[in-house]
Amino acid sequence: QVQLVETGGGLVQPGGSLTLSCTASVSIANIMVMGWYRQTPENQRELVSAVDRAGVGLVHESVKGRFTISKDTAKNTMYLQMSGLKPDDTAVYYCAGADVILSKLRELGPDYWGQGTQVTVSS
Repeated sequence: QVQLVETGGGLVQPGGSLTLSCTASVSIANIMVMGWYRQTPENQRELVSAVDRAGVGLVHESVKGRFTISKDTAKNTMYLQMSGLKPDDTAVYYCAGADVILSKLRELGPDYWGQGTQVTVSS
């Protein structure tokens, strides 16, 4: 059973920065793809960014140049560094892991989910 725990959410002003962390109960080196999703009450959960074991990544168009995904396999932790935050980035952010290749992630979805952490961008 893979458990994922997110930390780092909170309230931040527009233009500010925040870093989310996701720590896994297993070695993330054994998980094919790790990623971040977000969801608002009005919208479906959307893929924000993901990275596979080779370091190949993908990122949603709306966060390109502002969000960076990274992993520290020694700590079994994945990060999402967010800068230039906008009110539209307000959402619950979920960490996810998938035992599928990166190109299949959108089609097949993750196998593991964290509990989510709230990010609110507001002045």
